[in-house]
Amino acid sequence: MKEFDYYIFIDYSENLIGYSIIEREKLRELLPKISRFAHYKELKYKSAYVHSIKKIIETKKIYSDILKIKIRETRQNLEIYSDVLDFIKKHDNCIIFVSIDNHESPNFKRLVNITDGEKTRVVEESQLKKRSIEYRMSLILDTLLNIERLKKQW
Repeated sequence: MKEFDYYIFIDYSENLIGYSIIEREKLRELLPKISRFAHYKELKYKSAYVHSIKKIIETKKIYSDILKIKIRETRQNLEIYSDVLDFIKKHDNCIIFVSIDNHESPNFKRLVNITDGEKTRVVEESQLKKRSIEYRMSLILDTLLNIERLKKQW
């Protein structure tokens, strides 16, 4: 398995978009903390999951292991892309993994190729192998987006 210096995840949940950036050094600390995270769409008892996972996020201090995270309304997707591209540009000596929602992937890949085509690997979310490190890390942002989206509904 190829080791990346940074893992970036960009995802959507209805009217929200967000990104998270995780350093390679934090993976070993983070993986055991997120063992109960699941893909929201696949859950049967969504409300119970959200309530229990919010407690896990607080008690295990998940946010402290994430280098950067930002969630905005979908109409602000340019801000999200700009932040991610700035990060890639500032870390041009690093190998970076980027997972992005399938429907936005072609546009984002073109943007990344403008700034960096070799050290940045862009993968569509559907290409992530279940139970892989990258898949499990993508569940963090998926979960946080759904918590934020549901907060606005309550």
